[in-house]
Amino acid sequence: MKVGHFEMPEPLPEMKDPHVLAVLRPWIDVGNVGTLTLGRLERHLRAKEIGRLEQPGLFYDFTRYRPRSVINDGKREFSVPNTIVRHAPLPGGPDLLLVHLLEPHLNGEGYVETMLEVFEYLGVKKYSLLGGMYDMVPHTRPLLVSGVGVGSGVEEENQLVKVRTSNYEGPTTITYLIGQGVAQRGVETRIYVVHLPQYFQLDEDFAGTARLMEILCTLYKLPDRLIEADRGREQYDSLRDMVDDEFGVSSLLQRLEERYDEEQRDTGGATGPLAPNIEEFLRDLDQGFGRSDP
Repeated sequence: MKVGHFEMPEPLPEMKDPHVLAVLRPWIDVGNVGTLTLGRLERHLRAKEIGRLEQPGLFYDFTRYRPRSVINDGKREFSVPNTIVRHAPLPGGPDLLLVHLLEPHLNGEGYVETMLEVFEYLGVKKYSLLGGMYDMVPHTRPLLVSGVGVGSGVEEENQLVKVRTSNYEGPTTITYLIGQGVAQRGVETRIYVVHLPQYFQLDEDFAGTARLMEILCTLYKLPDRLIEADRGREQYDSLRDMVDDEFGVSSLLQRLEERYDEEQRDTGGATGPLAPNIEEFLRDLDQGFGRSDP
C-alpha cells in the first residue's frame, strides 16, 4: 500500500491513539542522542518497521547521505539512507510510532506533505521531536532540556520532566513545518532538546541520551533501567583528564559553572547570553578543535 511517497506493507497493525516519537538527523541530533534514545526504545519494545519512503532519492542527495555496503553473515548487503517508521504497542496504550527523519535536500515541501499524509492516515494523536544541541553549559551539572509544545497540559508536562520553554531564534529546518502541520490538524506537539557541553563533542553522548530517556520513561511509564544514567556519568567523569589549563578548559568550566548556578537560583533555569569574553573564548576554542556547525 502506498501512502504519500511511503510504501507501507499490508496488513498494518491496529493502533490505539498512536504517539509519534521522532528524531531528525543531522539538524538536532548532536551526540546521536535522539537516535540512541529511539534505538533503546526499539530494542526494549521490539518495534517493527511498518513503512519507509518508496524512492528516497526524491528527497535526498546520496553524495551527502552516503549509501553503505556491509557484510552480513558472509553476504554483501546494500543500505540506502531513508526515513523509516516503526511501530511498538505499549501496555494500555498509546501505541508508539518511532520515526527516523532525515532532513531533505530536495523537494522539502513535498517531504513535509508526505509525512503529514502518513501521520493523518495512521491517526496520530501526538507528535514529539527529540534531539540535542550544543550549548555553553558545564558537563559537571545536570543537563538542561528546552522545548515548546502545542496542546493541553504542556506546562504541567514540562514541569513534571523539568523542561524549560525554548526561546531559540535563528536558522531552522524545513521539517519544522511537520510539527506546524500536525498542530493545525488538532494533533498535540512537543519538542525536547537536550543541551550538551560545546567544548566536549562526543560521537555518542550517553549523558544526553539518559536525560531524554528520563523524560520518556516519566511520560510513558517505562522502566527506569532504560535510562542507563550510570553510563552517562562514567563517560562525563572520564572527561576530567581533559580539563586542564593547557587548553583553557578549566577556566572556561569554572565560569560556566558559576553562570549555571547563579541562573538556576535566580531564574529557575532560564539561561541568558554569555559574557562577551566567554563567547570569544569559545569561538577560539572551536577553531582550535576544527569544528564546523551542523
